[in-house]
Amino acid sequence: MYEKLQTRTFLAMLVGVSVAFILLMKPFFGPIFWAIAIALIFHPVQQKLTSRMGDRPNLIALLTLMLCMFIVIIPVTALVLSLVAEGVALYQKIQSGELRPGEYIDQVVNSFPAIEAFFAEFGVNFGDVRDRAVSIFVGGSQLLARQALGVGQNTFQFFLGLALMVYLAFFLLRDGSTLVELLIRALPLGDARERLLFAKFAEVTRATVKGNLLIAVIQGALGGSIFWILNISGALLWGVVMAIVSLLPAVGAALVWIPAAVYLAATGEFVSAAILTAFGSIVIGLSDNLLRPILVGRDTKLPDYIVLLSTLGGLVMFGINGFVMGPLVAALFMAFWGIFIREFAEDQQTAEAAAPDSVKESSPAERSDPG
Repeated sequence: MYEKLQTRTFLAMLVGVSVAFILLMKPFFGPIFWAIAIALIFHPVQQKLTSRMGDRPNLIALLTLMLCMFIVIIPVTALVLSLVAEGVALYQKIQSGELRPGEYIDQVVNSFPAIEAFFAEFGVNFGDVRDRAVSIFVGGSQLLARQALGVGQNTFQFFLGLALMVYLAFFLLRDGSTLVELLIRALPLGDARERLLFAKFAEVTRATVKGNLLIAVIQGALGGSIFWILNISGALLWGVVMAIVSLLPAVGAALVWIPAAVYLAATGEFVSAAILTAFGSIVIGLSDNLLRPILVGRDTKLPDYIVLLSTLGGLVMFGINGFVMGPLVAALFMAFWGIFIREFAEDQQTAEAAAPDSVKESSPAERSDPG
């Protein structure tokens, strides 16, 4: 009895200390997550270096991290800083009246009167739609400006998180395998099941981060490039916006380039509108269909409605990191349940196979009848 009390007390304290540690790490959740993602994504690179250079964990982890910094971290940091400047400039243009979204909408309607007639057929007042669209655009630009100004004002915090992410990534690259083995020994789920779950976690993380995020970056770069070629102002900003919305299925980057093409046609720039429409439909649109099976794979691909809901939910719960973490959580949810269903089905089939033939052949009524 006393031993059971000791065990229960220890487990309760273990849970309490673990919860306290999680709460302690909560302010650094973003850097920790991206450090884990970097370690998982660049683990194949680390393995190749190990096969060529031998067992030199510190040097191999450092070389892998340096490669990651040149390929990912430094370009993304430069992009974020450029986005800050673009967001502040957009906010200032709206405040000064240089950008007038309402006038742009009116210009499109004047060039295409069928738009207003289309809304009138359904009993919708186009003036209300116009005002709502203007308020959404202005509100979105203000939100973007506040986020940009927040990054600019919290430069020290931004670079502190970046340094922490790099620091953690080094140790995860060096000691990741050891940490996984410790978790397998600690978790009471069975070693085989735990190894399967960790392998699935690594697979889903690589597919979600490397695949979805890389596809978003490619589509954003393509969209920003065509905007720059067509001399559309704010090409960098709109490229980043296209990268973000491309994570959403069904609409994606078209949510940005279609209104831009319509506005170009309304202002008489029919050649630019045709080029943007063709480029958006063929190059940007097909890039997702061509790259996603290669980078993500078919086994970890989520249904479009799950991606949409998980992305929006992740954005609400985790902030900007939710664009990746939301689909990752959804993919892990489906992976865990897939493993559970597969194991349960196998256990059930094994039990049925091991049952005596007389039990298999008898009906449920016969088995339940005591006489």
